Amino acid sequence: MNGATLPSGAVSAAIARPVRSCASVGALGLLGILACSGTLPPLRGQIEVGREAYAVVAAGSDPASSDLYAVRASGGPVIPITFSSVGETRPALSPDGRRLAFLRGRAVGDSTPGSVWVMDLLTGGEREVSLPRQAGIPRQVGWSPDGSRLTVATTEGVFRTGPPGDAARAVPASQAERAAADSSLAVLLGDPVFARAIPCAEPQSLCVVGDTGAPGLLAEHARAPARWGTDSVAFLVGNAIEVRPLGPGRARQIEWSGLPGRASGLAVFAEPVEREVDSSAQ
Repeated sequence: MNGATLPSGAVSAAIARPVRSCASVGALGLLGILACSGTLPPLRGQIEVGREAYAVVAAGSDPASSDLYAVRASGGPVIPITFSSVGETRPALSPDGRRLAFLRGRAVGDSTPGSVWVMDLLTGGEREVSLPRQAGIPRQVGWSPDGSRLTVATTEGVFRTGPPGDAARAVPASQAERAAADSSLAVLLGDPVFARAIPCAEPQSLCVVGDTGAPGLLAEHARAPARWGTDSVAFLVGNAIEVRPLGPGRARQIEWSGLPGRASGLAVFAEPVEREVDSSAQ
């Protein structure tokens, strides 16, 4: 069930809005980025953060110039989230859908991530997560189930932020923390969890693997899997997002427009607050 590549076009005038401070200081390099805290909530008037299902992808002509974009679960024009002149990749949404962690290059034209950032999508504010000097190159970020801690995988190890009062600094994950840290980086499927989505041994394919048994094929010509609620999995096929149920049912594609370049990385918020409230009221 491979998805066809969807056309890209100009970003709709409906999503045009003033550029955040990142755009004007990006050319200044690291000092400019550090000074950029964000002045406008990037999704205000576009997506009800924490109350509406949506996805985030990175896209651009190459990793050195990619930005982050959001799209509603129902599809439509993509909504720019970042505007800096350095590349941003590997988005990860907090469980409540209100914070976005991602990797960012250190300087213009740098295709290798050099730092980890967290953006508050309700306020537009950003902060850099401090890593130890010898932490290596950041490769991936992931949230704990309650959203209180961030896990960062690098070329030299796995690191975790502390409790909310110390959330801007990451330290090496202890041996006792490794299982929880590894889980926060994995794409866990089902409730209760029964499997993980992983790259297959065959190139450009995704597999599902449980605690026992060999991996089974999930999708060919697919990449960047993400948990879509408790009963589905999402991934990129070509330049489209496909959402596939874990049980019976048909897969569907999220149709978008205005995405510049090829999508890479996928983060999902698929469990709005209203759903949780409705369930508890029954």
